[in-house]
Amino acid sequence: MRSEQGGTGQTSEPAGSPSFAVGDRVCLHQSPPYLKTADPMPMLRPPDLVSMGEVGAVTEIRPRDQLAVRFRRGTFLLSVRDLRPANGSD
Repeated sequence: MRSEQGGTGQTSEPAGSPSFAVGDRVCLHQSPPYLKTADPMPMLRPPDLVSMGEVGAVTEIRPRDQLAVRFRRGTFLLSVRDLRPANGSD
């Protein structure tokens, strides 16, 4: 997810930001005010469709630090700030 810009050595991610790849298992650690579906015609859904700590899989990486994550009740667009890597025991 890191990319060089103009050969200056700068990356598009803030320092300390976790990087994720397609297929990574992630947990929701901060609930957003609403969920946005990752469908071609996105819809806003209530945040209680995904519980805190629920494990999902990254299905797509989008611009602006957005990830499409498949959870039990659907695939939603979430900010990397709302996610953390899932532990192997989850």
